Amino acid sequence: MDTRAGSSLTPFSVEVVTRAELESCAAWRLMFAGQRKDHRYYEIVEDTLREGFDYRYFAIRDAAGMIRAVQPFFLIDQDILEGIKPERRRWASFIRRFWPRFLKMRALMVGCAAGEGHLAHADDLSASVVAEVLAHGTMTHAKMLGAGLVLLKEFPAAERGALACFMKTGFCRVPSMPMTVLNIDYDSFDTYALKAMSGNARRHFRKNLRATEGKRLRMTVASDVAGLLDDIYPLYLQVYHRSSLHFEKLTRDYFRLLGERMKDKVVFHLWHRGNRPVAFSLSMVQGDRLVSEYLGFDYAVALELHLYHYVVRDLISWGIEHGYKSFGSSGLNYDPKLHFGHRLDPIDLYARHVSPLVNAVFRATLPWLLPVRYDQTLKKFPNYRDLW
Repeated sequence: MDTRAGSSLTPFSVEVVTRAELESCAAWRLMFAGQRKDHRYYEIVEDTLREGFDYRYFAIRDAAGMIRAVQPFFLIDQDILEGIKPERRRWASFIRRFWPRFLKMRALMVGCAAGEGHLAHADDLSASVVAEVLAHGTMTHAKMLGAGLVLLKEFPAAERGALACFMKTGFCRVPSMPMTVLNIDYDSFDTYALKAMSGNARRHFRKNLRATEGKRLRMTVASDVAGLLDDIYPLYLQVYHRSSLHFEKLTRDYFRLLGERMKDKVVFHLWHRGNRPVAFSLSMVQGDRLVSEYLGFDYAVALELHLYHYVVRDLISWGIEHGYKSFGSSGLNYDPKLHFGHRLDPIDLYARHVSPLVNAVFRATLPWLLPVRYDQTLKKFPNYRDLW
C-alpha cells in the first residue's frame, strides 16, 4: 500500500517494500553510493543481524510508478530507557514491576540498524524532496505496521536542513551519542602529536606506549578476514560485553560478509603477539576519511600493554601514510579521544509518537532521558554545543 505526499509533492508516493522486491531495482543499487555504507552495507546488516529486527524499505515512486529513491527502515521493540544508567531509572524499574511494557513500544526506525543513517537521494531527486515525502507518509505507514513510535536513527548534523520538515510534523530532534573526527592532515604521527596534542597528553601517551616495548607486537592489514573469524570475533565480544552502553550485537557473518562484499571500502587491522591476535580494528573508508567502526581486544593483556593507545597510534600512522586527511571514530570511549584532539561529529535522533496526545508528553520528556545529557566528558569538548 502507498501513501501520497502533501499537495506540493503529489507526483511522489511512499510504498513499503521488502528487499526481495528491490532485486531488480536500479535505484536501490545506486543508493548511498557516495557514503562508505552504501546499499551493500544495508544488505549485509539485514543478512546478519536478524534477531529482533524486521527490515523493510520505503520506496519513493514518481507519478509514473517508477522507484526514484529507497530509504531503509526496520521495526523493533524499543526500550526508551535503554542507555540510561540504572541509578537514573530506578523509578521506571519500580513501575515495570506492575507494568512490564512501561516505556517499551514497537518502533519504526528509519536508518541503519548498525551505525548512522543517511537520507536517500538520486541525481535527479534531492534529499530534501525525499525528506518531505517521508515526513508526510511515514506516520501513516507506522500506524498500519503497528508501530507506536517513529524514529529517524542517528542522522548526521549535516542533514539537519533537509530534515527540518520533520520538525514541522511533530517530531522532536535530540542528540544521539556522537561520533568523533580527528584531523590527521600531517606528514607523520610525530608531527600530529606535536601540533594536535597537549604536552601532558603527549607525555601520558608515550608513557603508555612504553608498556609495549619489547613485547614484539606486529600489525597486519587485510580486507577479508573469513579465515580469521575464530581469532577476531571473541576479541569483539570482549569489548562488547565490557561496554556500559550496549547497541547492536554484531555476528561473525557480519565481519565475514563485509570482507567478501565490500573490499573497496573495508580494511581490517590486526595486532599480533607472537602468532596470536590480541587486537583488531574494523575501519571503513570514504574519500579522504578513514573511519574506525569497531575494535576488539584481548583483555587478558590489553590493559597491561595499553593496547588501545598502541592501536590508535598505528591507525593514525597508517591513515597518514595512505593519504587520509581525517580519522573518524564511532561513539563512546570519549575521554582518550578528547586528549587525542578529536572533535565531536554530531548525529541526531528524530522521534515522534503516533498519538498526538502522547507525543506532547513524549517531546517534553525525551530530552531528559538522553545519555548525552549526563556524560560529563562530552561537555569538555570545545564543540559540545553543536550536539544540540
